[in-house]
Amino acid sequence: MSILIAPSILSADFTRLGEEIKAAEKGGADWVHVDVMDGHFVPNITIGIPVVESIRKATDLPLDVHLMIEEPDRYVDDFARSGADYITVHAEAATHLQRTLSHIRSLGKKSGVALNPATPPEVLSYVLADIDLVLVMSVNPGFGGQKFIPTAVEKIRRLKEMFADAGLPGAKISVDGGINSDTAPKVIEAGVDVLVAGSAIYGADCVAEAIKELKNPGCCSNKDSQKSLRKGSGSESKIC
Repeated sequence: MSILIAPSILSADFTRLGEEIKAAEKGGADWVHVDVMDGHFVPNITIGIPVVESIRKATDLPLDVHLMIEEPDRYVDDFARSGADYITVHAEAATHLQRTLSHIRSLGKKSGVALNPATPPEVLSYVLADIDLVLVMSVNPGFGGQKFIPTAVEKIRRLKEMFADAGLPGAKISVDGGINSDTAPKVIEAGVDVLVAGSAIYGADCVAEAIKELKNPGCCSNKDSQKSLRKGSGSESKIC
């Protein structure tokens, strides 16, 4: 199985967002992960529809739009029109989850559900057939650069079992939060399909090498590339 890498633009330099996305694309990224936060469901505020529209113009990679917002149904249509390929809502925020997922699919988009660290995977039992992607949060959502919560590993295993038992092997499992060269092997072994990573990619000296290391842990000799953060240095992302 080939692991997909979705760089999280939350850790990118927003003064050069188009360039940052291009650097990740040229470096081997498979998707672009976009965190939309409203300051209510999570404490932080990030971006909205106009920025997603601009990102769509900057890349042909699939856009994985993660709605960390209250009342996601109010905005699904707008984000679909803005160019999202995957639209992920939180199980904790969607009052009528099955209806929301079905509506996302009716718009020609892939439906996603995110689970906070404290939310058990069993809450999705009744909507498995309506899901294209489950996003396992391995940190408490709202801010980048947090420490990985180890219980995410068993949650990934359990979700894989649930989809297999339901005869739905096509659904993808993604993980977001604290993903780096140390934690990636653990979630890959558990069966994850997509790694969302922010600081491990955009904080590295070499974007391409960081992406390669996440896809194939242990492959790169210079592991210091992911540990040398450039945040605030003003230097450009290096494709290498």
